[in-house]
Amino acid sequence: MNMTVKKGDNVVVIAGKDKGKTGKVLEVFPEENRVLVDGVNIVTKHKKARNQNEKSGVVKKSAPINASNVMIICPSCGKATRVYHKEIDGKKVRACKCGVSLDKAYVKATKKDAKKTKVEPAAVEAKSTKTTKKAENSAKKVEKTVKNSEKTTKTAPKAEKASGTKSTTQKSKSSKKEA
Repeated sequence: MNMTVKKGDNVVVIAGKDKGKTGKVLEVFPEENRVLVDGVNIVTKHKKARNQNEKSGVVKKSAPINASNVMIICPSCGKATRVYHKEIDGKKVRACKCGVSLDKAYVKATKKDAKKTKVEPAAVEAKSTKTTKKAENSAKKVEKTVKNSEKTTKTAPKAEKASGTKSTTQKSKSSKKEA
């Protein structure tokens, strides 16, 4: 069976009782589709002394988990990623979605390729349109807040009437009635 996880990879557990834990892959069992991750799936074993020199007791150790329950952490972007394969120098290499190779022998080659793809002028134009859209959206938000503040200032005198305080016109009418 072809596995995308190899010994020495840093992985994060995405399912099971240890979900969210990270660790280094200590051993891979491709026939069983399982991996042994340091500090994950800790089980207790009761050990019996077989001769006078041995001690009996409870031993805690890591047990293998299914390989589908882990995702590789990319060394460059630091995120858990699905592995895809690409060809570098005629070899099939594991890579992250950010473009960097996960195999140590090809990391330098893929970093150079990633830098080259970042400088494309089309990407720069796309970024500039995104920034102008953001500026337009923020200007619209400012206009909305100004309109809302104007509405609240217009409704403020109505609030005074409702609170029980008399306005100047009401005071003058009541003073005329008394006289």
